[in-house]
Amino acid sequence: MRIAMETFAARGYNNASLAEIADRAGLTQAGVLHYFRSKALLLTSVLELRDQTDIEQLGPDRPRGLAFLRHLVDTVRRNAEREGIVRLYTVLSAESVTDDHPAQEYFRARYDGLRSMVADALSEACELGEVRADLDVETVASAVIAVMDGLQVQWLLAPDSVDMAAATERVISALLADLAARGPSGDGDG
Repeated sequence: MRIAMETFAARGYNNASLAEIADRAGLTQAGVLHYFRSKALLLTSVLELRDQTDIEQLGPDRPRGLAFLRHLVDTVRRNAEREGIVRLYTVLSAESVTDDHPAQEYFRARYDGLRSMVADALSEACELGEVRADLDVETVASAVIAVMDGLQVQWLLAPDSVDMAAATERVISALLADLAARGPSGDGDG
């Protein structure tokens, strides 16, 4: 799985070959296909392993309200230490928009789930009085995820120039300050 992850991250799904993965793992293609019936199944298994690792790090209880958004900054900080995982996710998520990509449904579901988790946390923040009650949680959730994904691309291209955690924290802090400061009509009357 680690070798497949590294190969998919470096070459993308379409350019990675089962022959290369098998050779690097010391197996034949038939040996790889014994464990994973297809290259597409190997890909989804690698992605599911990545998700499982992240879920285990979160623990049994998801932080609530704005604490979840602060948790996202910690996630970005951890990702800065896992270049291979970040590269895999970035390459495959972009590649998945192409016709008939085997991970397209995985990424659709993943983004739906991420938006839902962030939107739920923002709804909790509204209920707790941490942000204004008329917040468009779906739009804000999409924006937070877009910032995080965009920073990953920039970091992969220039790791010494981009501090993903600091930039994510700055954007989330600015966003939350704006959401807390505006009144229900958005006029700043708090």
